[in-house]
Amino acid sequence: MKLLSRAFMSAVALSVFAVQFACAQTDPNSDVRDLVVGMPIRAIPTAGYIDLSCADDASRKLRSWSESGECPSGVDGLRAVRFEFDSATSRDGTWIAGHPVILTALVDGSATLAGLKIDTDPEAKLYMRKKAFLLGAQVKSRYGSEGWVCARRGQEAGERPVGGIYIRESCRKALRGRVLMVERDLFRRPDQGSKDFVNSTRVSITRDDQ
Repeated sequence: MKLLSRAFMSAVALSVFAVQFACAQTDPNSDVRDLVVGMPIRAIPTAGYIDLSCADDASRKLRSWSESGECPSGVDGLRAVRFEFDSATSRDGTWIAGHPVILTALVDGSATLAGLKIDTDPEAKLYMRKKAFLLGAQVKSRYGSEGWVCARRGQEAGERPVGGIYIRESCRKALRGRVLMVERDLFRRPDQGSKDFVNSTRVSITRDDQ
């Protein structure tokens, strides 16, 4: 009965968070708030986003999105810009669907938003990190449950489930000129004690150039 109750409560929580994720978007076609992969960065609103900096060097602060060219480009030619939600427009801060997250924008040489990365915050409080793997399921629900191609990896030597659950999953979906990648992990490494574990979701939304 306890297992059934726990599964039921998890399903209820997941459905609630999925609704929150969808409601957080100002446009049903947006990716994060009013950001849409493929839009020119000059079209990004000046309000709502703060603490812009180069992802590879947090000391390099940016006054606006137009300064993204000051960040170094990666091997893919994209410049990674870290940003946060303004507390004036987001009561909880930089959270998505009930999860504290780290946000990164990828800007190409034409000053276009070529991608977005959403990572659950590994420094979040323990009770929030325990739910980190749920964000991946919420993202998949937000973009439609059909069309995902997923691969799961089996347990390696010494890895253990957490609360009876083991997840090493990578899912991909192409949708409206974008490629969505969702990676989820929930397990305990051999060197981790009973109060430590790996629990994360990593989401990337990139322009489909093919």
